Amino acid sequence: MGRTYLVEEGIGQYLTELSTKVKPYVTGLLIGQCSPQRDYVIRAVRTPPKEQQQEQSVGPPKLASLDEEWITTHASQVSRMLPGGLLVLGVFMVATPELAKDGQNALRKLIFSVEKSLSKRRLWKPAEEEVSDRAALQICSATKKVVCRTYDVQDPKSSAKPADWKYQSALTASWLALGCTVNVNIHIPLLATSPNHDLEKNTKNGLNRWSKQIEDSVFLINGQVKDEDTELLEGQKKLRGSTQPSTQFSDVKVLTQLCQGASTRSTATVQVCSGSINLRGAVKCRAYIHNNKPKVKEAIQALKRDIINTLSDRCEILFEDLILNEGPQKKNFEREYHVLPQRLFVPVAGSSVMLSDYKFGDEAAGEIQEHFVEMLDQPVQAEDIHIAEDISTVDICPVADSPSDTQQAQLTKATLLLKLQQNMGLVVAAAVAVLASIFSFNYFSD
Repeated sequence: MGRTYLVEEGIGQYLTELSTKVKPYVTGLLIGQCSPQRDYVIRAVRTPPKEQQQEQSVGPPKLASLDEEWITTHASQVSRMLPGGLLVLGVFMVATPELAKDGQNALRKLIFSVEKSLSKRRLWKPAEEEVSDRAALQICSATKKVVCRTYDVQDPKSSAKPADWKYQSALTASWLALGCTVNVNIHIPLLATSPNHDLEKNTKNGLNRWSKQIEDSVFLINGQVKDEDTELLEGQKKLRGSTQPSTQFSDVKVLTQLCQGASTRSTATVQVCSGSINLRGAVKCRAYIHNNKPKVKEAIQALKRDIINTLSDRCEILFEDLILNEGPQKKNFEREYHVLPQRLFVPVAGSSVMLSDYKFGDEAAGEIQEHFVEMLDQPVQAEDIHIAEDISTVDICPVADSPSDTQQAQLTKATLLLKLQQNMGLVVAAAVAVLASIFSFNYFSD
């Protein structure tokens, strides 16, 4: 038996409309959620056309012109706009009958390219039991025939498996939402040995260490610690029979461990640094989970990944903006103060789910609206854009004077002398203890 995909009913109409407008083919992404029993597809978004594609002369239909890099870039941009629990589930292609034969091979290639691109950006690793099948949906523009197959992206030699594609109305009308605010105060040292003060690489390394703290944190759902294998809705009334969007919201507190456990050995190290990066602020995080008896561990995993992704994505966006405005290399390493882009949420019509995006302070609502149309093929009203949080900052602080070779030698010498003094202190203390015991023995012997 292959996997079953439950699909929001409106997606069928969306794909049909694409088949009448674009020839000879159009590609796009499938967005939704995996679960052990079945997968849920809540949106399909076409790949935005490139200007040169629009100006191409009419010729024989072929897939050789498929721009793989453009499609994977689109997938990376879209993944930033997905809250916890949602991901790119696969790719689709609406094509003319002449391209049907080559369509599945093209989709297979795209699936693995998209997954490779997305996995490079992740600061978390998929769980062993996690679903790794991704969908390849092919639709004939003439007959409207739908063929859905899956490939295991963890197996490069994976062959196609048949899958069921079933439409359902009001699929996400009563999905469950979890939200939390995470206070961030991350100090990332910049090693003196780091070439060209590679801020982006150092920041990613620092966030990687921080992400492990998030993974090990304790999550309180509505003030309670719940067993991971219990149902999220245990003890709560489940909404049934409603086709109107109605969100059951759970407030989550994240308790980060302040120190390592007693069983973990910790070794302090001394490193020469050229400066530091400080990330400060309070970030709003959100995750959505299906309402078919979801487990607590599914919900917590979705929220953990949103916490990690949202900070990582913001830093990526900031560095991309700096490269555009200041160039890839900077001559001087000076103190800088930057503001991270703020998170915003936008509702999806007929759904309890909200999509996400980021904006800098000087960006107007019109720019956000254009971005949603370009990336998600979704018009957004200005009044529906909800800014979720206050400003978070990045403070890049250089050391006032980088240590010279002479200063470094003096520092090393001073460190050795300090250790010698400490060791001498131990020797003297031991000698005093020995003399005291001898004196005490002689005193009582007399």
